[in-house]
Amino acid sequence: MRFTSPLFALDKGGSAEVDLCIVRQGFYYQEMQTNIGSILTKRANLNPDNEALFDVSQAQRFSFRQLNEQANKVANSFTNLGIKKGDRVALLMMNCHEFVASFFAIAKIGGVIVPLNWRLVPDELEFILKDSGSIALIYGAEFLPVVSELQSRGKRTDIAHWIHVGDTASSPSFAKQFDSLVQAQSIDEPKITASDDDLLYIMYTSGTTGLPKGVMHTHNTQMAALITLNATSDFCIGDRYLNPMPLFHVGALTPAMATAYRGLAHILMRSFDPSAVWQLIKDEKINNALLVPAMLGACRMVFDPSIHDHSSLRWVLSGAAPVPKALILAYQEMGIEIHQVYGLTETCGPACTTTPEDALRKAGSTGKAFFHTEVKIVRPDGTECNVEEGGEVLVRGDHVMTGYWNRPDATSEALRDGWLYTGDIAVLDDEGFIWIQDRLKDMIISGGENVYPAEIENTILGHPMVADVAVIGVPSDKWGETGLAVIVKKDASLTEADIVAHCDGKLARFKIPSGVRFVDVIPRNASGKALKRELRIQFPTL
Repeated sequence: MRFTSPLFALDKGGSAEVDLCIVRQGFYYQEMQTNIGSILTKRANLNPDNEALFDVSQAQRFSFRQLNEQANKVANSFTNLGIKKGDRVALLMMNCHEFVASFFAIAKIGGVIVPLNWRLVPDELEFILKDSGSIALIYGAEFLPVVSELQSRGKRTDIAHWIHVGDTASSPSFAKQFDSLVQAQSIDEPKITASDDDLLYIMYTSGTTGLPKGVMHTHNTQMAALITLNATSDFCIGDRYLNPMPLFHVGALTPAMATAYRGLAHILMRSFDPSAVWQLIKDEKINNALLVPAMLGACRMVFDPSIHDHSSLRWVLSGAAPVPKALILAYQEMGIEIHQVYGLTETCGPACTTTPEDALRKAGSTGKAFFHTEVKIVRPDGTECNVEEGGEVLVRGDHVMTGYWNRPDATSEALRDGWLYTGDIAVLDDEGFIWIQDRLKDMIISGGENVYPAEIENTILGHPMVADVAVIGVPSDKWGETGLAVIVKKDASLTEADIVAHCDGKLARFKIPSGVRFVDVIPRNASGKALKRELRIQFPTL
């Protein structure tokens, strides 16, 4: 069954095929067509003066009317450049209001957004730009050195329009200046040319294993994600949502769209800073937020109950990796509910989550499927697993991607019989709650036994002298493969013997790591997942 959006898409020209057109403020709303950019238009009509966005780093606030007018000006400027339906437009910016306005603007005029991970080097960005066929790149001034390198490579990308955001003085001769393009434009709604199954964005996976793949989402898949998110999560009109996650990641982007869809104030941090998180929670009266486990750990370390007031905070979502139970319980002691969420770029975010009623009782579980989502756990032969039997997680829903850009083989491997094969391992308990174990590719097979690194990491993180940990598999002559724990110390006196002693009695003997290595930092991608490929290169053996 295909979800039908209650949102009407704008079409100034109207259509002879449309049976019902309702005139609102001089525009036609065409029934049963979804355009994600028009979410902002609709919210600006319903709640024009409600706060829509606070760009913290630039200290700029926008009502829904102001944000929509800004998006329209951006849309009209892009149309004047010749950007049209189906053209790919890449965004290389830190979190800022220009990113948000550009996203809605491109969606309105039917362009396809390509959010870029700003941690990537020029060669990686060149691959994504060329693979996606992007014809325009909107970039922040801080990325000028990288962009200049890309521009000097000529035809190795298809970029025709280089658009510079911020610091006018540093704008190069080859680029157009964002503010100059936008400021004189009309605030009138642009003509809507895309909807429903038209492509909305291509989001490239983090590329932790080989070249990144472009995940394709349409206006319909994004709308379905918003519908299932809002049918499941405790959002209320007027809530204040804190977003420290990079907008090139689906864990930040879908909630950013949800703030407009549901009428929340979007408090947008340029980048994550744990001390600033607590200050914003206090000053901005934050009601909800999403923080990945690594962020939760950092925030916990700087929390000071004498100065940090979180009385407005109802809950925090956490995902991207299994949330250690010890961390959930630590926040419980602080009086803060952590709701674990499980999702993927391929699902436009939602898959499973815990509800307020079960957040503490089932601490460590990722809960149950979102409202308009189906999840099951299967064996390699496709049959469903029994209770407490580990298997691969499959997800089905209208918010699942349509496929990987230019990758039909990868698409057919991931999408089978209407289900997304996630590559994640989980077990189902006797109450129907899902417990994510690990990535299928990260599973260690030691002496014929399946060992899940996440379980070991959970246990080790319970040691008071451990700040961070990642467990990888390394070759073993005796067992075929064995675990190696890579640890960041919280206390310099921590030893390998301390770790082994801590695990003894908490884990079966075959699960206890055969070795420990201490490092200053665990390499992680933007979503907080440990880059285990890099660790395997750094530590190929015990």
